[in-house]
Amino acid sequence: MSTLFKDVFILDGERKKAQRGHILVSKGRIQTIVASDMSKTPPAADKTIEGGGRMAVLPGFVNAHSHAAMVLLRGLGEELPLMEWLQKKIWPVEAKLTPEHIYWGSLSAILEMLATGTTCFTDMYFEMDGVAKAAVEAGIRAAVCRGIVAGPPVDGVPKIDRSIENNLALFERWHGREGLITVQLGPHAPYTVPFEDMKRVVGIAKERGMGIHFHFLETEFELGYIKNDLKMTPDKYLAETGILEVPGTTLAHGVWMDPEWGSTLDMSNVTIAHCPCSNMKLGSGVMPLDAWLDKKVGLAIGTDGASSNNRLDMWGEMRSAALLHKGITRNSASAPPLDILRMATFEGARAAGFAQKGLICEGWVADFVLVDLDQPHYVGVNEENLANYIVYSGSSADIKGTMVNGKWLYKDGAYPTVDKDEILRKARETREAILKN
Repeated sequence: MSTLFKDVFILDGERKKAQRGHILVSKGRIQTIVASDMSKTPPAADKTIEGGGRMAVLPGFVNAHSHAAMVLLRGLGEELPLMEWLQKKIWPVEAKLTPEHIYWGSLSAILEMLATGTTCFTDMYFEMDGVAKAAVEAGIRAAVCRGIVAGPPVDGVPKIDRSIENNLALFERWHGREGLITVQLGPHAPYTVPFEDMKRVVGIAKERGMGIHFHFLETEFELGYIKNDLKMTPDKYLAETGILEVPGTTLAHGVWMDPEWGSTLDMSNVTIAHCPCSNMKLGSGVMPLDAWLDKKVGLAIGTDGASSNNRLDMWGEMRSAALLHKGITRNSASAPPLDILRMATFEGARAAGFAQKGLICEGWVADFVLVDLDQPHYVGVNEENLANYIVYSGSSADIKGTMVNGKWLYKDGAYPTVDKDEILRKARETREAILKN
């Protein structure tokens, strides 16, 4: 089955401006991109989406840091700082979660992500088979990892050993499944993974060829912990654990990371996942994005979990990031729209371990967002200014469809691959169950 996107605006984070033209998709990939020319017949296809110069095709958004099943915990512990929020409100409820809870929570999150244009998400949690299963059933891409943490032994086996084994078993079961799943190692954070164990995880990643997803310097507390408890500076921590040598390392948040490290350390293997709304909501601070943009480091965007954001809306994250950093730096040229779009698409896909995704190029995978430009807030849009309109004027309410591998997963409010009503019913039941005393 082939699909022609006829007379649409084409935009990704690598283009200096949008292109008006046709896109032919077949066998899940972009076969042809041609300029819109009314004097020529567009390529033939089994089905045609008539753009009429009033629709845009963007790469699907990639949520570079999330905890999908935490949609079940949305609204708990509002207005608390991170560590108090975790210890008093989140961890006690998480202790009640079962594999079935994680599965239905992940499906509910996927509904939300597809409706807001996300075609791939990176996820760290536990009982991750449920997350991977939900992603494959829906047809969305996911980079998953088991949160690795230290703790008391269970049946004589240290908790950290058990969680590492769980993560490696997850890799064996799911990595590469249907081209939709990648599996990374997920050491949680410096304060939950002892230093020597962190070095061990890094060694396993190098040996197995796995990426690493790691919370790093989300809060000022972590900065103090590394300096006072581990007796080192954070840049020395990165160097001595060896994490910078692991291709496909994602450092989530990076709020308190010093951009000067980009000049003194080799961070070419690293992507920093910027989570502006979650960091603001928890009062953690603001990652200095503008200072990182000229460094040799990957930069992507994530939402974090819905219990700390409280949305999974990547389009909202793009606008927030663009405006926030202009205000922080007092520079209206900070965080340009095309840089923000690239972070929300290509950079996230690369960090998640997916190749030929995140740009609109011939031969690349057809993971798309279809945007309705026939709206009042797009009056005046053209090839030159589309990126500005998308980031500053548009929103996920403008999304007509979300496509992965050339297949619609969300179209005009419907979900062709999953049962929305059943998912919402089960998610409500699960929420009620976990909040009971």
